[in-house]
Amino acid sequence: MKKQRITVFLVTFFILLSAGFSFYYYSQSKQMKKPEIAITGQPGQAIRPFAFINQEGDTITNKNIKDKIVVVEYFFTTCKSICPKMNENMAKVYQAFRSDDDVVILSHTVDPKNDTVAAMKAYSLRFDADPKRWMFLTGDKKALYDQARYSYNITAVEEDTVDIQSDFIHTNVFVLVDKQGRLRMRLNKEGNPEAYDGTSEKSVAQMIEDIKILDAEK
Repeated sequence: MKKQRITVFLVTFFILLSAGFSFYYYSQSKQMKKPEIAITGQPGQAIRPFAFINQEGDTITNKNIKDKIVVVEYFFTTCKSICPKMNENMAKVYQAFRSDDDVVILSHTVDPKNDTVAAMKAYSLRFDADPKRWMFLTGDKKALYDQARYSYNITAVEEDTVDIQSDFIHTNVFVLVDKQGRLRMRLNKEGNPEAYDGTSEKSVAQMIEDIKILDAEK
């Protein structure tokens, strides 16, 4: 009788132990599962050809970002509201990938009238930005805004419906573009793509992790 109780105890013990290990490995595997970074935008959508001027006065085109992961923002140097926080967070992205040749940042002005090459240069010095890796871009206003709307889906509207003279884009969104020129976003718990909030440290930290995943993609 005593031997039978011991046998029952041991069987029960090992069943519970096995269940415990199974639960542990299941929970660990869920935690280790990589987030899904969806391809967004329209099927076949690609970054439009562009030509803007960086903080060094050099022309930057699509060729400069070919086969690279690109982080995109729109801001202006005299902004006192969301832009300082956005670029404080963008500096974290820059530092995380400062030695990675496959990652570049494009910071476009929304106020090219005032954000001259000299103004963009002075602003870039706040972050000790390498112009080959973190490009502060100015140029023609319509071209800058068209790129925002029709390449990066920032405040998208129908073409030719906007009065460019009075138009003004002001957004907290960071846009992530993969090496194939496709827009990418992390899926949230509901399975929906969620834009990266440039004012949120948590969202930017997630984007940094997502860039690492994209960087490892073939």
